[in-house]
Amino acid sequence: MSYPFDIREGFKFDGKHTKEFGMSLQSRSAPTPEEKSITEEVPFMQGIYDFSTILGERFYRNRTLSYVFEVYERNYDRRKVDETVLKNWLMKPGYIPLYDDHDPGYYYQAKCTSVEIEDDHKAGRLIVDVSFDAYPFMISILPEGHDIWDEFNFELDVSQLVEYTVNGSREINLLNVGSCSVVPTITASSPMEIIKENTTYQVPSGESKSELFRLKIGENPMTVNGNGTIKFTFYKELM
Repeated sequence: MSYPFDIREGFKFDGKHTKEFGMSLQSRSAPTPEEKSITEEVPFMQGIYDFSTILGERFYRNRTLSYVFEVYERNYDRRKVDETVLKNWLMKPGYIPLYDDHDPGYYYQAKCTSVEIEDDHKAGRLIVDVSFDAYPFMISILPEGHDIWDEFNFELDVSQLVEYTVNGSREINLLNVGSCSVVPTITASSPMEIIKENTTYQVPSGESKSELFRLKIGENPMTVNGNGTIKFTFYKELM
């Protein structure tokens, strides 16, 4: 489809942008996700015990993203084709990146769960209501430690080293300025050992990743023992 008017706001999903279908954004909703609360009540005690942050961060369920678009098309038969095309485009994939123009530099890991289309015959338009089920946080497209100056955000980003040369032993401190802990991919030129918060992790040569080794929110001081180079690749996640 091609349309003569300029449409900028929308999203990109499965290789296509909403503007390619002449979809004009009318509203967008991206509320914060629901927390996974862990609470306990004790008889004869005021209030509750809240164990939700016992691991140092809050945990959330998936969030819902919803959009309402208008698609103007006077021809009735063409509107029916447009409806089929839109439903098949959006409902076919599973969880894949959703790039929302509202949040440049980030993406949501999302799956389309609903496409409701109303045919407004008098106005010659389709009203398209789209909903996604998404991972709670939006994820940075660029890894931490990137040196692309034009993409640096002074309010959200931090400049830091993520690759180090180790000769015997080295103290490093990685900063996670996101809203949740993240698991980095570690690339080491030789087997190494990391000591972090009194726990020792064995890092093999090459590329590795383990859920047991996480970077908590804020500072992550650690000691790296070994010889060679080690690199940490991770992506900031924000609400």
